[in-house]
Amino acid sequence: MGKMFLEHPGGTRLYSCANCHTVLTNRANLLSTRFTGSTGRAFLFKKVVNLAMSEKQDRVMLTGRHIVRDVSCKKCKSRVGWMYEFATEEQQRYKEGKVILERALITEINGIDEI
Repeated sequence: MGKMFLEHPGGTRLYSCANCHTVLTNRANLLSTRFTGSTGRAFLFKKVVNLAMSEKQDRVMLTGRHIVRDVSCKKCKSRVGWMYEFATEEQQRYKEGKVILERALITEINGIDEI
């Protein structure tokens, strides 16, 4: 197996895997903090890197039926949330292609100021 390539999104506030601290996204990609996951509070992001994805699954959630993929940290394989592939209800379609990260499974850390 070759070397694993990890991306870095940059930014002054970063969200990383709570298990291995691999950076997943930054505050600029945060769309909403008003979601709930299986571990409690969850955040919706427009772009997340360094993820591995499961097969598509049909799930009935609080907001209706969705096609989703569980997402895990690319480095340590810990589950961190899910990605919305498709929403059956029109008012939920804004979630398509977006990623939910569960607050209990990620950490927020300081990044660096860009020059």
